[in-house]
Amino acid sequence: MKPNKKKRIVLLILFVILLAILIAVLLLTGRTFSKKEKIGFIMTGSIGEEGWNGMHYEGVSEAGNDLNVELLVKENIKEFQGECGPAIEDLVNQGCKMIILSSYGYAEEVKDIIEKNPEISFYISSFEYHADNVTSYFPRMYQARYLAGIVAGMQTKTNKIGYVAAMPAVEVNRGISAFTLGVRRVNQDATVTVAWSNAWDNEEEEKRQADNLIEKAGVDVITYHQNQAYVAEEAEKAGIYSIGYHQSLQNCSDKYLTTVVGDWKLTYEAIIRQYLRGNSANVKVYWIGIDENAVKLTDFSGAVSEDIKAEVKRATNEILAGQDVFSGVIYDNEGNLRCKENQAIRDELLLEQFDWYVEGVEFYEE
Repeated sequence: MKPNKKKRIVLLILFVILLAILIAVLLLTGRTFSKKEKIGFIMTGSIGEEGWNGMHYEGVSEAGNDLNVELLVKENIKEFQGECGPAIEDLVNQGCKMIILSSYGYAEEVKDIIEKNPEISFYISSFEYHADNVTSYFPRMYQARYLAGIVAGMQTKTNKIGYVAAMPAVEVNRGISAFTLGVRRVNQDATVTVAWSNAWDNEEEEKRQADNLIEKAGVDVITYHQNQAYVAEEAEKAGIYSIGYHQSLQNCSDKYLTTVVGDWKLTYEAIIRQYLRGNSANVKVYWIGIDENAVKLTDFSGAVSEDIKAEVKRATNEILAGQDVFSGVIYDNEGNLRCKENQAIRDELLLEQFDWYVEGVEFYEE
C-alpha cells in the first residue's frame, strides 16, 4: 500500500473517531444542533420611540442577542382594543414557546388565550393575574421612586410637589406612595398632588394636567408615571424642577434633576435565561431591585446639592442593608395605620393589594 494512501486511511479513521466522540458528548450533555429559540415580545408602541416602549425594546433586544435567541416583535398593539389576542396567536403559530407581554393591561384582556395555551410560557409585567404558565416580572421601581422623593422633598421651596399618573393601578399606586414616603422622610410639611391622565400615553392630556399642577396647584417640583416625558417638557417650559421616568431627556436645564430608571436588559436577560434553563414553571414572580442594580437614579443635575446627594446615598445604603421602603410606622392619607414600628409590608400585599396611598398624597380636582 502506498504511503499516501495509508496516510489518507489514518486521517479518515481519526476523523470518524472524533466525529463519534463529538456525537457522544452532544448526546450525553443534551446539546443538539437546532435553530435559535423563538421568543415573542408584544408592546404597545413602536421599537423606535423613546420612553417606556423604546427602553423595553432596547433591553429585550440586547438580552436576546446576548443569549442567542430569535426575537419576534409585535409593535403598536394597543391595550383593550382586541389586538393582543391575535398577536399572541400569530406568535404561537410562528413557533414561539415564550411570549412576553410588556404592558400592564394585556394580561387582563387575554386570560382565556393564556389558559388555552398551557404549553406556552407567558411573562407579564403585571402581578395581579396568576396562572400555571404565567410568570410576573418587573424591577422594584418603587425603591428608586423613594430616592427621587427625597430629592423632590429637599428641593421644593413651596412644599407642593406634583405627580401626573396614568391610572390607579397597583404599580402606579405603589410608586406614588413610595415617592411620597421619600418626600416626607426629609420634609414633613410637603405634600404630593396627583393628577390622573387616564392613559399611559396621551400627550395632550399629560401636558394639560402638568399645566394644571404648575399653574393652579402651585407645585414647584413635578414628576410622572407615563410612557413618555411630556410632563418634564412642560416643566422645562414653565421653569420648574422635574424628575423623569424611564429615560432621561436630553439638552435640558439643571432644573431637570434626575430620572428614575430600570435596567431592562438585566431584567429581560434574567427571565429569558430562566426560561431557556427550563425553570419558567418554578418561579412565579421575578421582582428585582437596587441590590441587583435593576433600578436607580441617573446622574444628578447641577441644581442638586451635596446635602441631597448625601441623603440619597444614606437611604440607598439602608435599602441595601435590608430596610425596605415600606417599613416602620406608615399611615395612609385617610389616617389609617398601615404598618407598625419594626414591621414591613409583605411583598404579596405590595404586589397585589396596593389600592391606597400614604399620608401626604392629595388629588387634584378640576
